[in-house]
Amino acid sequence: MTAAAARADGSAPEVLDTLAADRATGALTTRSGIFYLAAGHVVHAESAHSPDLGDLLTRSGALAPAGWWEAVERAGARQRVGRQLVDSGRLTTGALELAHLGALFDAAYFALAHDGTALRFRPGVAHWLGAVRPVPVATVLRESYRRRALLDRIWPDPAVDTAPLTRTPDADPGALPPRRGRALALVDGGRTAAQIASALAHRTFHTLVELRRLAADGLVAPAPAPPVHPVPGAGRADWDEPDTALLRRLLDALEAL
Repeated sequence: MTAAAARADGSAPEVLDTLAADRATGALTTRSGIFYLAAGHVVHAESAHSPDLGDLLTRSGALAPAGWWEAVERAGARQRVGRQLVDSGRLTTGALELAHLGALFDAAYFALAHDGTALRFRPGVAHWLGAVRPVPVATVLRESYRRRALLDRIWPDPAVDTAPLTRTPDADPGALPPRRGRALALVDGGRTAAQIASALAHRTFHTLVELRRLAADGLVAPAPAPPVHPVPGAGRADWDEPDTALLRRLLDALEAL
Protein backbone atom coordinates (compact mmCIF):
# COMPACT_ATOMS: atom_id res chain seq x y z
CA MET A 1 0.00 0.00 0.00
CA THR A 2 1.45 3.37 -0.99
CA ALA A 3 1.31 6.52 1.16
CA ALA A 4 -1.32 8.02 -1.09
CA ALA A 5 -3.51 4.91 -0.67
CA ALA A 6 -3.20 4.93 3.14
CA ARG A 7 -6.12 7.30 3.48
CA ALA A 8 -8.61 4.90 5.09
CA ASP A 9 -7.15 1.42 4.80
CA GLY A 10 -6.53 -0.18 8.20
CA SER A 11 -6.20 1.02 11.79
CA ALA A 12 -4.08 3.99 12.77
CA PRO A 13 -1.11 1.84 13.91
CA GLU A 14 -1.23 -0.14 10.66
CA VAL A 15 -1.34 3.00 8.54
CA LEU A 16 1.48 4.58 10.54
CA ASP A 17 3.63 1.49 9.98
CA THR A 18 2.94 1.73 6.25
CA LEU A 19 3.78 5.42 6.16
CA ALA A 20 7.00 4.76 8.05
CA ALA A 21 7.99 2.04 5.57
CA ASP A 22 7.22 4.41 2.68
CA ARG A 23 9.19 7.22 4.37
CA ALA A 24 6.12 9.37 3.82
CA THR A 25 5.71 13.05 4.63
CA GLY A 26 2.30 14.45 5.49
CA ALA A 27 -0.47 14.47 8.10
CA LEU A 28 -2.52 11.45 9.23
CA THR A 29 -5.82 12.42 10.83
CA THR A 30 -7.62 10.02 13.17
CA ARG A 31 -10.89 10.55 15.02
CA SER A 32 -9.07 12.01 18.02
CA GLY A 33 -5.84 13.52 16.73
CA ILE A 34 -3.33 14.23 13.99
CA PHE A 35 0.13 12.80 13.35
CA TYR A 36 2.60 14.86 11.31
CA LEU A 37 5.31 12.85 9.61
CA ALA A 38 8.51 13.72 7.77
CA ALA A 39 10.43 11.02 5.92
CA GLY A 40 8.50 8.36 7.82
CA HIS A 41 9.17 9.77 11.30
CA VAL A 42 6.63 11.43 13.59
CA VAL A 43 7.63 15.06 14.06
CA HIS A 44 4.51 16.27 15.88
CA ALA A 45 1.13 15.08 17.17
CA GLU A 46 -1.97 16.90 18.34
CA SER A 47 -5.21 15.93 20.05
CA ALA A 48 -8.14 17.84 21.47
CA HIS A 49 -7.84 15.63 24.55
CA SER A 50 -4.35 16.88 25.39
CA PRO A 51 -2.88 20.37 25.99
CA ASP A 52 -0.70 21.53 23.13
CA LEU A 53 2.96 22.50 23.37
CA GLY A 54 2.28 26.24 23.64
CA ASP A 55 -0.17 25.68 26.47
CA LEU A 56 2.30 23.54 28.39
CA LEU A 57 5.17 25.98 27.95
CA THR A 58 3.24 29.11 28.87
CA ARG A 59 1.20 27.69 31.77
CA SER A 60 4.30 26.16 33.35
CA GLY A 61 6.10 29.50 33.23
CA ALA A 62 8.86 28.19 30.97
CA LEU A 63 7.83 30.74 28.34
CA ALA A 64 5.83 33.96 28.45
CA PRO A 65 2.68 33.88 26.32
CA ALA A 66 3.90 36.91 24.39
CA GLY A 67 7.11 35.06 23.53
CA TRP A 68 5.21 32.06 22.22
CA TRP A 69 2.91 34.08 20.01
CA GLU A 70 5.77 36.23 18.74
CA ALA A 71 7.56 33.06 17.57
CA VAL A 72 4.36 31.79 15.91
CA GLU A 73 3.90 35.11 14.11
CA ARG A 74 7.52 35.40 13.00
CA ALA A 75 8.20 31.83 11.94
CA GLY A 76 4.88 30.00 11.60
CA ALA A 77 4.58 30.58 7.87
CA ARG A 78 8.10 29.16 7.42
CA GLN A 79 7.33 26.18 9.70
CA ARG A 80 10.20 27.10 12.02
CA VAL A 81 8.51 28.11 15.28
CA GLY A 82 10.58 25.69 17.35
CA ARG A 83 13.80 26.94 15.78
CA GLN A 84 12.71 30.54 16.38
CA LEU A 85 12.18 29.87 20.10
CA VAL A 86 15.73 28.55 20.41
CA ASP A 87 17.42 31.13 18.16
CA SER A 88 15.73 33.98 20.05
CA GLY A 89 17.08 32.67 23.34
CA ARG A 90 13.63 32.08 24.83
CA LEU A 91 14.23 28.32 25.23
CA THR A 92 17.25 26.05 25.22
CA THR A 93 17.30 23.20 22.72
CA GLY A 94 17.05 20.66 25.54
CA ALA A 95 14.07 22.35 27.18
CA LEU A 96 12.21 22.57 23.88
CA GLU A 97 12.89 18.94 22.99
CA LEU A 98 11.78 17.71 26.41
CA ALA A 99 8.54 19.69 26.34
CA HIS A 100 7.87 18.72 22.73
CA LEU A 101 8.35 15.00 23.34
CA GLY A 102 5.99 15.15 26.31
CA ALA A 103 3.31 16.88 24.24
CA LEU A 104 3.85 14.52 21.30
CA PHE A 105 3.52 11.32 23.35
CA ASP A 106 0.48 12.67 25.23
CA ALA A 107 -1.34 13.52 22.00
CA ALA A 108 -0.29 10.26 20.34
CA TYR A 109 -1.81 8.23 23.18
CA PHE A 110 -5.22 9.78 22.60
CA ALA A 111 -4.98 9.74 18.81
CA LEU A 112 -4.28 6.00 18.91
CA ALA A 113 -6.50 4.99 21.83
CA HIS A 114 -9.57 6.58 20.25
CA ASP A 115 -8.65 6.40 16.57
CA GLY A 116 -11.75 4.60 15.23
CA THR A 117 -11.56 3.95 11.51
CA ALA A 118 -12.06 7.41 9.99
CA LEU A 119 -8.48 7.94 8.79
CA ARG A 120 -7.21 10.43 6.26
CA PHE A 121 -3.66 10.99 5.06
CA ARG A 122 -2.71 14.27 3.38
CA PRO A 123 0.66 13.96 1.63
CA GLY A 124 3.09 16.86 1.98
CA VAL A 125 1.25 18.62 4.83
CA ALA A 126 3.61 19.99 7.51
CA HIS A 127 3.00 21.55 10.91
CA TRP A 128 3.90 25.19 11.53
CA LEU A 129 6.03 24.21 14.54
CA GLY A 130 8.62 22.54 12.36
CA ALA A 131 10.64 19.46 13.19
CA VAL A 132 12.05 19.55 16.73
CA ARG A 133 13.10 15.96 17.36
CA PRO A 134 11.71 13.37 14.90
CA VAL A 135 10.58 10.14 16.57
CA PRO A 136 10.39 6.73 14.85
CA VAL A 137 6.84 5.43 14.43
CA ALA A 138 7.76 2.24 16.29
CA THR A 139 8.80 4.30 19.32
CA VAL A 140 5.54 6.27 19.29
CA LEU A 141 3.47 3.08 19.07
CA ARG A 142 5.47 1.31 21.76
CA GLU A 143 5.15 4.23 24.19
CA SER A 144 1.41 4.53 23.55
CA TYR A 145 0.88 0.82 24.22
CA ARG A 146 2.98 1.06 27.39
CA ARG A 147 0.89 3.95 28.67
CA ARG A 148 -2.39 2.24 27.89
CA ALA A 149 -1.29 -0.93 29.70
CA LEU A 150 -0.17 1.02 32.77
CA LEU A 151 -3.37 3.04 32.97
CA ASP A 152 -5.53 -0.06 32.53
CA ARG A 153 -3.70 -1.78 35.40
CA ILE A 154 -4.61 1.16 37.63
CA TRP A 155 -8.26 1.42 36.50
CA PRO A 156 -9.62 -0.23 33.35
CA ASP A 157 -12.25 2.34 32.34
CA PRO A 158 -10.84 4.66 29.62
CA ALA A 159 -13.84 6.99 29.94
CA VAL A 160 -11.92 8.71 32.74
CA ASP A 161 -9.44 9.94 30.12
CA THR A 162 -11.87 12.04 28.09
CA ALA A 163 -15.18 12.55 29.92
CA PRO A 164 -16.00 15.43 32.30
CA LEU A 165 -15.32 14.14 35.80
CA THR A 166 -17.15 14.44 39.09
CA ARG A 167 -16.06 13.51 42.61
CA THR A 168 -17.82 11.92 45.55
CA PRO A 169 -19.04 14.26 48.31
CA ASP A 170 -16.59 12.87 50.87
CA ALA A 171 -13.51 13.12 48.60
CA ASP A 172 -10.97 15.24 50.49
CA PRO A 173 -8.01 16.59 48.48
CA GLY A 174 -6.14 17.39 51.70
CA ALA A 175 -6.05 13.73 52.71
CA LEU A 176 -4.17 12.65 49.56
CA PRO A 177 -0.60 12.89 48.25
CA PRO A 178 0.01 16.45 46.96
CA ARG A 179 -0.13 15.75 43.21
CA ARG A 180 -3.25 13.60 43.52
CA GLY A 181 -4.88 16.09 45.83
CA ARG A 182 -4.28 18.96 43.39
CA ALA A 183 -5.86 16.92 40.59
CA LEU A 184 -8.87 16.05 42.76
CA ALA A 185 -9.36 19.68 43.75
CA LEU A 186 -9.97 20.57 40.09
CA VAL A 187 -12.57 17.84 39.51
CA ASP A 188 -15.80 19.83 39.38
CA GLY A 189 -18.21 17.90 37.17
CA GLY A 190 -17.26 19.88 34.06
CA ARG A 191 -13.50 19.59 33.56
CA THR A 192 -11.94 16.75 31.59
CA ALA A 193 -8.52 15.24 32.24
CA ALA A 194 -6.99 17.47 29.55
CA GLN A 195 -8.47 20.59 31.13
CA ILE A 196 -7.24 19.55 34.56
CA ALA A 197 -3.76 18.87 33.15
CA SER A 198 -3.76 22.26 31.44
CA ALA A 199 -4.80 24.05 34.64
CA LEU A 200 -2.01 22.27 36.54
CA ALA A 201 0.53 22.86 33.72
CA HIS A 202 1.25 19.12 33.84
CA ARG A 203 1.62 16.60 31.08
CA THR A 204 -1.65 14.83 30.44
CA PHE A 205 -0.32 11.34 31.09
CA HIS A 206 0.87 12.23 34.59
CA THR A 207 -2.56 13.67 35.31
CA LEU A 208 -4.28 10.57 33.90
CA VAL A 209 -2.30 8.38 36.29
CA GLU A 210 -3.58 10.36 39.27
CA LEU A 211 -7.15 10.50 37.97
CA ARG A 212 -7.29 6.77 37.34
CA ARG A 213 -5.95 6.16 40.85
CA LEU A 214 -8.71 8.40 42.17
CA ALA A 215 -11.24 6.44 40.12
CA ALA A 216 -9.87 3.15 41.48
CA ASP A 217 -10.35 4.52 45.01
CA GLY A 218 -13.94 5.46 44.20
CA LEU A 219 -13.30 9.20 44.56
CA VAL A 220 -13.97 10.32 40.97
CA ALA A 221 -16.08 9.04 38.08
CA PRO A 222 -17.31 10.27 34.69
CA ALA A 223 -20.00 12.88 35.24
CA PRO A 224 -23.51 11.76 34.28
CA ALA A 225 -24.80 13.11 31.01
CA PRO A 226 -27.17 16.08 31.41
CA PRO A 227 -30.83 15.10 31.24
CA VAL A 228 -32.63 15.57 27.97
CA HIS A 229 -35.90 17.42 28.50
CA PRO A 230 -38.53 16.42 25.93
CA VAL A 231 -40.27 19.15 24.01
CA PRO A 232 -44.00 19.08 24.76
CA GLY A 233 -45.83 17.51 21.84
CA ALA A 234 -42.63 16.43 20.11
CA GLY A 235 -43.11 13.32 18.07
CA ARG A 236 -46.91 13.59 18.00
CA ALA A 237 -48.57 12.83 14.72
CA ASP A 238 -51.75 14.76 15.60
CA TRP A 239 -50.71 18.41 15.40
CA ASP A 240 -53.20 21.27 15.48
CA GLU A 241 -54.17 22.95 12.25
CA PRO A 242 -52.86 26.52 12.08
CA ASP A 243 -55.30 29.40 12.45
CA THR A 244 -55.71 30.13 8.74
CA ALA A 245 -57.70 33.30 9.41
CA LEU A 246 -54.83 34.73 11.47
CA LEU A 247 -52.28 33.78 8.81
CA ARG A 248 -54.43 35.45 6.12
CA ARG A 249 -54.64 38.67 8.13
CA LEU A 250 -50.86 38.67 8.59
CA LEU A 251 -50.37 38.09 4.86
CA ASP A 252 -52.77 40.93 4.01
CA ALA A 253 -50.90 43.26 6.37
CA LEU A 254 -47.54 42.38 4.82
CA GLU A 255 -48.87 42.93 1.32
CA ALA A 256 -50.26 46.32 2.38
CA LEU A 257 -46.82 47.32 3.69
